[in-house]
Amino acid sequence: MSALAVGERAPDFTLPGTGGRTYTLSEFRGRPVVLVFYPGDDTPICTKQLNAYNHGLEQFTKLNAQVLAISAQDVDSHERFSAKHGGFAFPLLADTDKQVAARYGTLGPLGFPRRSVFIIDAEGIVRYAHRAIAGLTYRPVSELVRELEKL
Repeated sequence: MSALAVGERAPDFTLPGTGGRTYTLSEFRGRPVVLVFYPGDDTPICTKQLNAYNHGLEQFTKLNAQVLAISAQDVDSHERFSAKHGGFAFPLLADTDKQVAARYGTLGPLGFPRRSVFIIDAEGIVRYAHRAIAGLTYRPVSELVRELEKL
């Protein structure tokens, strides 16, 4: 499967998430979405990344953007991870069969989702895509905000 490219329609999905509900990408149509794929709950870089996005959430909110974070762990793992770090103000979604990661072209050679970020505009079109090769760094809030400001 080829990687999803900028300018293409973002594949819709429905996944269970934190907060005791299911989330569908299309429910956020009409506003931009920052879609974050991260390798795992409670790992050092993922923790730093999600905390950075949580601390910078006001900047995303000012631009009417919804942050959604996806990894392959189940909802119970996400709830524990979120609680341990004081709660994330955006949902963590469980892609346990990695089908959404596959549709977005974020699975690495060993089947683990790569750290990736997509910005999807209000009409559901991908306007920014970054897939990390090693996953040792993440895209800073400032870069994502600059991309959102272009929409």
